[in-house]
Amino acid sequence: MRQLIIARKDLQMSPGKLAAQCCHASLAFLTDPIGMGQGVEPIEKNGEITGYRAEIMLDKATYEEWFDGSFTKTICGAKNRNQLLKAKTIAEELGLVENKDFFLIRDACHTELESEEFDENGEGMTLTCIGFRPLPDEIAHQISHKFHLY
Repeated sequence: MRQLIIARKDLQMSPGKLAAQCCHASLAFLTDPIGMGQGVEPIEKNGEITGYRAEIMLDKATYEEWFDGSFTKTICGAKNRNQLLKAKTIAEELGLVENKDFFLIRDACHTELESEEFDENGEGMTLTCIGFRPLPDEIAHQISHKFHLY
């Protein structure tokens, strides 16, 4: 198993920005469900919330072969936004589902990137990466073979 992350090269992100965006892409399969409140319960002490407990459900292969195994990640580069979105198309053709099996990562453009798109509130953002949950090697390779290592 491996986790595949594909980052855009045309944005010429600094090493720190690139690392941060790849980290977002790597963690999205864990953090997105938690951020939506799935499996999250408050911890109370003396009537006050002092923290939260989050339960993460992983399939057997992801836990045994990836978390408790090699923890392999492959980082590839996409020439531009369109090529990055090609990975999304390939993933969907393989039956993978956005926001479950893969996640599009958008930077809020507060530091070094310029906004390429805007949300319904007028907030600017730029698509930087696509991150996949850990996948069996044969599925990851069906996506990554169209891209070069970063």
